Amino acid sequence: MNCIIREIQAKDNAAIEQIIRSCLLEFDGNREGTAWHDPDLGRFSEIYNTEEQKYWVAETDKIIGGVGIGPLPGADGVCELQKMYCIPEARGTGVSHKLIEIALEHAKKYYSSCYLETFGNMLAAQRFYEKYGFARIDKPLGNTGHYACDVLYIKELR
Repeated sequence: MNCIIREIQAKDNAAIEQIIRSCLLEFDGNREGTAWHDPDLGRFSEIYNTEEQKYWVAETDKIIGGVGIGPLPGADGVCELQKMYCIPEARGTGVSHKLIEIALEHAKKYYSSCYLETFGNMLAAQRFYEKYGFARIDKPLGNTGHYACDVLYIKELR
């Protein structure tokens, strides 16, 4: 699928929030302890605006997905792959590969490892992360506030 990957802008906030919420609904993630209750969900262009904290969107004639990188609170030198979601039509088209490659390449400049949390029922996402060298771990790192996520990964970046 042909798309442009670019940094988020204020005009994209509502679209990416809608994508995230629809994906969370799809995977029963509309509950406490998930991104569903993240107070910054509709403010990404404000939050992801430093060199160490970025969010990218994939765009065709509309926003079709996104991914963020930001510091993991409570874990020095570790970033978190944040809020990586794509609309169903974009899955399996290579869009997610473009997003994660940009995010991980950027993360290498500032962090030694990358952490992520997901749901046990997101099996395709787990296989995807494992293809990129993420290894499953048993205990959460840092303090994301997403205690409902039950599958945890780490990847060394350097």
